[in-house]
Amino acid sequence: MSHETILSAGGLADLCERLTGATRIGFDTEFVSEDTFRPELCLVQVIAEGGAGGDILAVIDPQPIGDLTPFWRLLAEGDHVTIAHAAREEINFCMQAIDKPPANLFDTQLAAAFCSPEYPAAYSSVVQRVLNKRPNKGEQRTDWRRRPLSDAQIDYALEDVRYLFPLHDKILAKIDKLGRREWMETETAGFVEEVIAARTRQRWRKVSGSGGLPIRSLAIVRELWLWRQSEAQRRDLPPKRVLRDDLLVELAKKRTDQQDKIRAVRGMLHGQLKKAIPDIAAAIRRGLDAPTDDLVGSRRKPPPPQLNLLGQFIAPAINSLCNRSEIATALACTATDIRAQISHHLGWSHESDDPPRLSQGWRAELIGNLIDELLEGEKSIRIGDPQSSEPLEIS
Repeated sequence: MSHETILSAGGLADLCERLTGATRIGFDTEFVSEDTFRPELCLVQVIAEGGAGGDILAVIDPQPIGDLTPFWRLLAEGDHVTIAHAAREEINFCMQAIDKPPANLFDTQLAAAFCSPEYPAAYSSVVQRVLNKRPNKGEQRTDWRRRPLSDAQIDYALEDVRYLFPLHDKILAKIDKLGRREWMETETAGFVEEVIAARTRQRWRKVSGSGGLPIRSLAIVRELWLWRQSEAQRRDLPPKRVLRDDLLVELAKKRTDQQDKIRAVRGMLHGQLKKAIPDIAAAIRRGLDAPTDDLVGSRRKPPPPQLNLLGQFIAPAINSLCNRSEIATALACTATDIRAQISHHLGWSHESDDPPRLSQGWRAELIGNLIDELLEGEKSIRIGDPQSSEPLEIS
C-alpha cells in the first residue's frame, strides 16, 4: 500500500475526516527523549481501515503542523480499536495533548504475552514469531528531528505500523482460543491506568544513592527533586541535566543550606548550576524545616528466613506452569510477587500491606490460588519427565 505524507494543518484535518468511522486505527511514533523534559514527538505513522476514506497508510510530520490535537482527539474518541506496540509513550503523547488516552487500546506487546512466553518483546520479535516476517530495522539510530527525512527513513518508520493489523488478527485469535480475552482486556486497562498515574507520581525515592539515608536527608532529597522537576520543565531539559543524582544526594547528606558550603561540593560550580545555588539553598531549607512523619516507615518484623527458601522452591515450578500455559512469566509474576503471596497466605505480611497481585484477578486464577494450595499441602511439586524442557509439574 502506498503512503501519504501529512505536512499541514489542512492536510491533518482532511486525514482526520477520512479516519472518521474507521474500525481499526494502528499508529506508532518516532521521538527523541534525551534532550528535553518530555520526549519530543518527531513523526506519527498511521494505518487504518473501515473509515470514510477507506484504507489509509500515512505519515504525519509534527514539525510543520505543530498542533496535532485533531488527530489525538479522533484517536481517543469513537468505537474503533486502537492498535499500537509498547504504547506507553503513545499514551503519554495523547494525554499531554487532550488529557485522554487512545480509545479501546490493543497493545501488541502486552497482548502477545498472553499467548507466548516472551515479555516484554520487541516489535520485530513479535512480528517474526507471530507472522514469520522480518521488519526492516535499518534506521534505528536515526535522529528523527532532522529534515528532510529520506525515503529509507520513512519506509523504516512505516514498518512499525505495516504489520499491526495482521498481528491484531493472529494474536487475538490465539487469545480467544485460550479463553483469555477478559484477562488481556483487564491487564490493558490496568496498564493504561498505570501510565496515566505515573505522569503525576513523585519519584523522588528513585533517586540513585538515596536508599538508607537518614529521614531528614530524605526530606531534603524530596525537596531538591521537586525543585529539579520544576526547573527542568521550565528550561525544557532532562531533570538530570539540571542536577545530577549524585550531587543531589551529596547535598542531602550535608544537610546545610549555607550557600558557601553548597558551592564547596565538587561539581556545583559548573555551568548554569552555580546560578541556581540560591534556589537550591531554598529547597534544602524547605527540606530541613519539613515535617517528616510521612517519611517514617512503620516498624515491622523481618520476614522469617524460610520465606526466601519457599519462594526459591516454588518459583521454578511457576515458571514451568507459565511456559506450558503459553503465557509470559515476566508478565504474570515476579519473585517478589511469589514471596508476597506466600507471606499473605501464611500471615507474615504487615497489616498495612496492599493485597498481593497474585491474590487478585487472572493472576489469582492462574497462580495465586495454586500457591495457596501448595502451602496447604493440597497440591505438590514433582518431577514429571526429567528429559522435558519443563520437568517440574504441579499436581
